Amino acid sequence: MGLQNTKPSRKGANIPMLGLDSAGKSTLLYKLRYKDAFMTMPTIGFNVDMIEAGKDFTLTFWDVGGQKKMRELWSNFLEDAGGLLYVVDSSDKRRLEESRREFELILKKESIKNVPVVVLANKQDLPGALNAEEITRKLKIKKYCSDRNWYVQPCCAITGEGLPEALQRVATFARQYKKSKETFIPLKEL
Repeated sequence: MGLQNTKPSRKGANIPMLGLDSAGKSTLLYKLRYKDAFMTMPTIGFNVDMIEAGKDFTLTFWDVGGQKKMRELWSNFLEDAGGLLYVVDSSDKRRLEESRREFELILKKESIKNVPVVVLANKQDLPGALNAEEITRKLKIKKYCSDRNWYVQPCCAITGEGLPEALQRVATFARQYKKSKETFIPLKEL
């Protein structure tokens, strides 16, 4: 039985960042990383960025395009995820059902079973934006996330409101999830 490498190393987690196109994923990522809001173009492919989340813990965010043809590739980014960041445009009521369907499809994937979820209810600055409770209801989060840690964070990518809390929550969940996986070692060799 081989022992795992025990050298102290930078710990971290991969965090896929998914959501429909125009939900604000890239703007959120830039704001998290650079504290600035950039004008972004629709993401074709993906952006990746590493963000320090406390001492010796790095989150690698995979911001994947949300257009229909890109969604087919989402499952490739779920392997080895330490958490999922799902971004919703809280003001776009017309597309909430579509967003809920995509969210449900992701959570049904075996590769992301038990992985903690943080939903960013983005665009809170816009009139008529749904609050965290309404987003929780509309996305049926209690139903789909009963087997995992989850949290809904209202935020605004432009002002950065809610982002420090979201980052903190993702880091906490990812740390806990990583620990739970490390302490569960299957006893195959008995």
